[in-house]
Amino acid sequence: MIFTALRGVAGAALLAGLVAAAPASHSEPVLSPAAAAVDPAAPPSPTAKRGECVFSTNTGPDAKDVGKPPAQPPYTGTVKTTLKTNLGDIELDLDGKKAPCTVDSFTYLAEKNFFDRTYCHRLTTGALKVLQCGDPTGTGSGGPAYQYGEENLPKAASGKQTAEYAKGTLAMANAGPGTNGSQFFMVYGDSELPPNYTVFGKITSGMDILEEVARAGTDNANGEGDGAPHKKLTLQDVTIAAR
Repeated sequence: MIFTALRGVAGAALLAGLVAAAPASHSEPVLSPAAAAVDPAAPPSPTAKRGECVFSTNTGPDAKDVGKPPAQPPYTGTVKTTLKTNLGDIELDLDGKKAPCTVDSFTYLAEKNFFDRTYCHRLTTGALKVLQCGDPTGTGSGGPAYQYGEENLPKAASGKQTAEYAKGTLAMANAGPGTNGSQFFMVYGDSELPPNYTVFGKITSGMDILEEVARAGTDNANGEGDGAPHKKLTLQDVTIAAR
């Protein structure tokens, strides 16, 4: 899962959408109907209590069943996280206050070793500067057997269709509303995107690693400056600091 229609990013259009989708050689993932994560400040819905997260079933063919995260988010503040990679450590601060359901899911998957021995499968080097990771299949269509909705979306500037995803942003890829899973992207240079992608933290250390991967370029499988990175970044382990 990634952003669809990132093709031609270095050319005319910035992109049609940053979503979790398969590369050009794969079909779009089959996903079950969307379910939204609950905003703790919003009124309760008929399907969830206030402050709880809703995780619906993803029946896609590349979905991996690891159960579902707890409905009650375990973190309400900053969660220190380390991506241990073949190129060195990347340190993250996850925002459990603004994106509790996303952090709930990410930490749950990390504790299940879901990300171990996976590699970042998509790099864009044009106007959009992101590296996308979190798919065990490496195809762009994999994820857990559940999905959930967006939260903590950035605001588009007045009169614009896009919002800034600044350098250092950590955000979720998706295949449309309510289809967040395991795939996430790290922004290594200021970029503008439609405000459709949950921001759930920031990169605090290891930006030099992302920049190193970016300098090596891509195979351009999805268009100029968009494809699998030439320099492979493998997630060997994702560790979560003690609560």
